[in-house]
Amino acid sequence: MLPRIGITVGDPAGIGPEIARKASIDPRVTSVCEPVLYDAEGQSPIVPGRVSAEAGRAAYHAIVRAVGDASAGRLAAVATAPINKEAFARAGLPWRGHTDLLAHLTGAPRVAMLFHSDALRVVLATVHVPLAEVPRVLTKERLRSTIELAAEALPDFGFDRPNLAVAGLNPHAGEHGVIGTEERDVVAPAILEAAERGIRVAGPFPSDTVFLRASRGEFDAVIACYHDQGLIPIKLLAFGRAVNVTLGLPIIRTSVDHGTAFDIAGKGVADASSLVEAVLLAVRLSSARRAAPSRPARR
Repeated sequence: MLPRIGITVGDPAGIGPEIARKASIDPRVTSVCEPVLYDAEGQSPIVPGRVSAEAGRAAYHAIVRAVGDASAGRLAAVATAPINKEAFARAGLPWRGHTDLLAHLTGAPRVAMLFHSDALRVVLATVHVPLAEVPRVLTKERLRSTIELAAEALPDFGFDRPNLAVAGLNPHAGEHGVIGTEERDVVAPAILEAAERGIRVAGPFPSDTVFLRASRGEFDAVIACYHDQGLIPIKLLAFGRAVNVTLGLPIIRTSVDHGTAFDIAGKGVADASSLVEAVLLAVRLSSARRAAPSRPARR
């Protein structure tokens, strides 16, 4: 029997409904799973390309239904189309995106965002945080937790004992304190604590070269300190093929590597490639999770 994979349509004013339908009938998808669409239900008409509270609420309720079914074992995994953060805010929802909402819905105490592609894998230590606030939010505990989540998750991706690198926050990874002290005070101590727990991790490395080194096979994944530091290199190398995976959840959740694309919503021209890749990876991860013995969580 093929695994059932939930596909949420995301913000119904964006390209989500279109790419969800396209992905659900793609032969690459239907040959390996039974796709289950989670569409907007009982909502007032949504105008394509327009941010609205109604669209935000519709996206939220579809996610809640899919996560509930996955948590109850009725789905093997969930793949999500993109939502709009402004629409969530207009709807009065307190979550900035899928990651923190999914943590809330599943009760997961620690989560992280991984972007996976054949060319490069990146895990974000901070996500939707204004750049000016990153040094305050990037604590030793948060960074160490992100390293641990990556080390725990990557065996499901085929890396039995992953080799991780951590990017520095500042130019030249701080240049021994000359261009910032976060590497000395926060990043290096987090790496040391993770290494003492048996994790293969090194750094901090200058971010202008560490992603190149990883893309050439020197590292299995890179821990990035902030959103754009990690997403720029992976989107340069694999846009449309990269998949967003939430680490730390009791369920499997994958997603696209792009946004709602309001400018082309309703025009029938959206590319479903990233969502197809997300579904295929969800199938792969669910199979790996079923086949692997339980791994104790690190403390």
